[in-house]
Amino acid sequence: MSVDLHDAVAVVTGAGSGIGRAAAHAFARRGTRVVVTDLDAERARAVAGELGGPAVAAPCDVTRVEDLVAVRDLALGRFGRVDLVMNNVGILAVGPVEDIPLDAWQRVIDVNLLGVVRSNLVFLPLLLEQGSGHVVNTASTAGLLPYGFDRLPYTATKHALVGLSEALALYLRPRGVGVTCLCPAGVATNIVEQIAFYGEPAPPQGPAFPVVDAESVGELLADGVSEDRFLLLTAPEAADELRALGADVDLYLSQFPSRHPSRPT
Repeated sequence: MSVDLHDAVAVVTGAGSGIGRAAAHAFARRGTRVVVTDLDAERARAVAGELGGPAVAAPCDVTRVEDLVAVRDLALGRFGRVDLVMNNVGILAVGPVEDIPLDAWQRVIDVNLLGVVRSNLVFLPLLLEQGSGHVVNTASTAGLLPYGFDRLPYTATKHALVGLSEALALYLRPRGVGVTCLCPAGVATNIVEQIAFYGEPAPPQGPAFPVVDAESVGELLADGVSEDRFLLLTAPEAADELRALGADVDLYLSQFPSRHPSRPT
């Protein structure tokens, strides 16, 4: 059930910068026609202009179903179909859990998790009707491993996205629709623009995964979609951590502070 990206049509949310922009470029290099969407319409137009092939830009707020419907209709009107949907938008609330207010939790959940739910409601009927296509959900290694207590709303939503993606794969793959869960570790992007800070920041604690550039993540993703791979890690070392966690959760948690001491900010 591999995906031929040549002449496919991809919708990418949050594609105005970072991983979304890199993915749009990687898809376009393989002959994909891309619908570039972003909350910042100017950034979306700039990326669409960079792609050098059939591409179109649209503003999109993933907290609004009507925006996603407009993007779907634009893709169908311009290209006649949708083959790939990449749900890539994410924001963070950072600080001690006791200092992060409820409205910050609600905002992160609304964007990171319910944004994907809305996308599914809008795009999955198309993919299921045609019996082919692919869904990419951008989660995080913080959605696989328990180190993100300094950004707990983000961590909770990314864990939810991993579970959602796993269950979707079981449901969609027999119906001809592939699912990929992208779990980046450190990636050099401008995500700091999407961070709200609360309380006194704690020094980071967790595996010291290498930081990679967004372009290499885009290439990893395009290859992974072409090969119908489910889990994509930007840091292969995360697989070792995941195996240790799965082997004995209690032992992993008890040893975590000694395995991964706090690092200076």
